[in-house]
Amino acid sequence: MTQSSILNVKEGFVSPKRVQSIISMLTTTSTSYLLLSSLDVARKQLATKGKELISNVIGLAEETRVRINQISGLSCVGREILGTKATYDIDPTKLIITVKDLGINGHEVEMWLRKHYSIEVEMSDLYNILCIVTLGDTQEKMDILLDALTHLGNEHADNIRENKISSVNVPDIPILALSPRDAFYAETEVVPFEESAGRIIAEFIMVYPPGIPILIPGEIITEDNLSYIQENLKSGLPVQGPEDESFQTIRVIKEHRAIK
Repeated sequence: MTQSSILNVKEGFVSPKRVQSIISMLTTTSTSYLLLSSLDVARKQLATKGKELISNVIGLAEETRVRINQISGLSCVGREILGTKATYDIDPTKLIITVKDLGINGHEVEMWLRKHYSIEVEMSDLYNILCIVTLGDTQEKMDILLDALTHLGNEHADNIRENKISSVNVPDIPILALSPRDAFYAETEVVPFEESAGRIIAEFIMVYPPGIPILIPGEIITEDNLSYIQENLKSGLPVQGPEDESFQTIRVIKEHRAIK
């Protein structure tokens, strides 16, 4: 079935009637009762067994997290990361597994798991893979993941002390010279990627997933931005956005000479 969802409206924060009127502008008048019935069954399951089901999922995830941290070269963060400015809370069902001590990057691990164990992770980046534990997962499935990660750790055991992945400096948030709207409607031109530092970008550049932009239209490109993009491309991560998918060129705002 195609995707569908439920919008939860907390009483007292917004008017349910106002929400309904806005939703009616965007949704179809020919609702699929097959999808509605599926949503209602899911709602009933959460209402009657939700706490038990979620508790089981969290317990399964926490046990798996502990066992991952026992595998040499791997680490899986937990609640110990809370209390810093970079964190607000943690979703216990998400297993963020750091692999850089094995001397390989997250994208390489994603491809390896897919090839050797038919395991699909949620996403990967330069240092990590993300696995999500759901209501459909069982201890048997977690054991398969743990067997795969143990195999991975053993295969790269020699790299743990000798060939750690070097740290990548994440660039600062770029300066916004134009609003994205003004950049969208501005006159643009294409310049070589390597020569674009200092120019105002006219397109998005992001690693997707997760889809957090490295650059958005209107921001000033820096050398740090270019180096970070190249590092992601070198690692095989899915960098997306520009018209030129080869990243030989990039679209920027056209510069005009001053009137003398």
